[in-house]
Amino acid sequence: MEEDIFECKQCGYCCQGETTVSLTDDDLERMVAHIGIPKEEVIEKYLRITGNVIQMKIVDGHCIFYDQGCTIHPGKPWRCSQWPLHPSILSDHSNFLAISASCPGIKAELGYEKFSEILSEFLKAKNNNR
Repeated sequence: MEEDIFECKQCGYCCQGETTVSLTDDDLERMVAHIGIPKEEVIEKYLRITGNVIQMKIVDGHCIFYDQGCTIHPGKPWRCSQWPLHPSILSDHSNFLAISASCPGIKAELGYEKFSEILSEFLKAKNNNR
């Protein structure tokens, strides 16, 4: 169902900026397990901590794990895996326009109505599997 509305192009647009998504405890554990080195080493090499906020470091304007694609794809944070199929698209057509303009993987040619219909079903199915 996801492939009906989105196909990641590994373009890195969603991986660039001054900050990255904040990590949950589950994200950190999944990342550590995927990378396969001690947690303290993962934190030192790849993460930045500001107060209670843990984020991935930025290198050359991108997430430290971006190199012509996500290098930790199976261990990436849940917020990264959620993007760009964000529920806000369903409540506001302008969100669909903004997200599809910045993500070449969004199948915008479906049109807002059809895209939203498929996304709604996808999100319901995903929530039921949690």
